[in-house]
Amino acid sequence: MRIFGKGFNFGQDGPGNRLVYHLSGCNMRCIWCSNPDGMEMSAGNEVSCQDVIKEILSSRMMFFSGGGVTFTGGEATLQADELITVLKAVKESGIHTCIETNGTSERLNEILEYVDYLIMDFKHFDSERLQEFTGVGNQTICKNFEENCNKGRQQHIRIPLINGINAYSPEEYAGYFSKFDTKNTVFEFLSYHEYGKEKWKGEYKVKNGFITNEILKEFKDTFDRFGLKVVTT
Repeated sequence: MRIFGKGFNFGQDGPGNRLVYHLSGCNMRCIWCSNPDGMEMSAGNEVSCQDVIKEILSSRMMFFSGGGVTFTGGEATLQADELITVLKAVKESGIHTCIETNGTSERLNEILEYVDYLIMDFKHFDSERLQEFTGVGNQTICKNFEENCNKGRQQHIRIPLINGINAYSPEEYAGYFSKFDTKNTVFEFLSYHEYGKEKWKGEYKVKNGFITNEILKEFKDTFDRFGLKVVTT
């Protein structure tokens, strides 16, 4: 398993206090990415699955308030075999498991057999626009979202809102989501920030990406009107 970062975090990467692993490699090239240093699979260090499992089990006392372990990225599902090996082992030991994903993996259904809490991005309702800004369309993302709804799975959908890129037409997002059974789904809006700007080695291409409080409120109000549950972490 290749890892470029790790540390404890409370409440933002799943419930409670969590040990968060940032796995190397990503199939998207989001121009606003907060972790561009982890995009390449060569980033970070190679660690055996058994060593990762041992570290997680030895950290059990730190998983208070319903915490556990979270795998994020980069894009954690690119290392699907290793991810499944570790998730299966720690889940069998009673550790709460979580992944954060962009939702593009064809193997997501397989991985979710060992996941207690899913956080999945939905960056744009328009596949062509998503392709323009990330290099990947949303066909598989939509397929995974719809399958999770059909199976009644828990899912926490995060929508980053960036001015000039996707912070418009909240009815398009809500109209799509409301077609499905979202009783076990919550939605969260993430206002644009520049936390990763200094990590970029090349040109940082987002210009004037910040959104207003009015735009954020419009999204929240629209989702509420469509009967979609919005949360803030």
